[in-house]
Amino acid sequence: MKKFAETVKELFLITVGCGIYAAAVSLFLDPNGIVPGGFTGIAMILGRFIPLSTGTLTLILNIPLLAAGIFIFGAKFLGTTVYAVLASSIFMNMLLPFGPLTDDILLSSLAGGALMAVGLEIVLLQGATTGGTDVVVKILRKYFRSISAGKLFIIADGLVVLCSMLVFKNIDAGLYAAICIIVSSSLMDAMLYGRDQAKLIIIISDKNREISERLLSELDVGATFLEGQGAYSGNDKKVLLCVVRKWLLGRALKIIKTVDRESFSIVSTANEVFGEGYKAHDGEQI
Repeated sequence: MKKFAETVKELFLITVGCGIYAAAVSLFLDPNGIVPGGFTGIAMILGRFIPLSTGTLTLILNIPLLAAGIFIFGAKFLGTTVYAVLASSIFMNMLLPFGPLTDDILLSSLAGGALMAVGLEIVLLQGATTGGTDVVVKILRKYFRSISAGKLFIIADGLVVLCSMLVFKNIDAGLYAAICIIVSSSLMDAMLYGRDQAKLIIIISDKNREISERLLSELDVGATFLEGQGAYSGNDKKVLLCVVRKWLLGRALKIIKTVDRESFSIVSTANEVFGEGYKAHDGEQI
């Protein structure tokens, strides 16, 4: 019963997040021709040539990508991501007839970017994504570990905005789209990452090998085994050390609980983290 209640709560929050994200697109960005990057932006560009709504095109674009994700990462990849993709696409179609709420392009860029960040944060904190660029980056990072995820997102969004400027022949719209992306990414960084903070998890379990494999494959995070010994039993144990972004903590703890409900976990805050995926030792983001 407790597990059912947790699942219902998780799906409810994902639905709320998808609704807010869709409101940003359908009530502010799409009606004013502001392309926010990512698959939603691609769908908005295609919508000028194909008689389908942005929500429907976003769903169609995500189908082969989700199939590739399942093939590469396994059935567990499905999870709540498919639900989030469906929910956000449906909400976009439902809300589109009510927009735009304002004809001021600058206000639409600011409001759209802020709402996108809030909606995505809620979805991410529940361990889901809205598909699109998130999945592309996850697939690329599996084969090219040296590539910075942050740089991949910037490149992908930049290319979409550039395409929108060329297709619509409107430099102003591209610049407003850049404002939207800057607002959204800055707000998400502030909400999700704080001041470069991450979460440090120390896990003691007889199933640490299985836990580490799932953390590596499903969350794309690093983990390290430490040698330990039980003070009372004197038995040798493997202690798993893992650092995750704050928004991945919920998913990490869910994996640990699923694999071993008897495990012992310690979670603390890491104020600064240096290394792959975080900051370089000279202080720059990598």
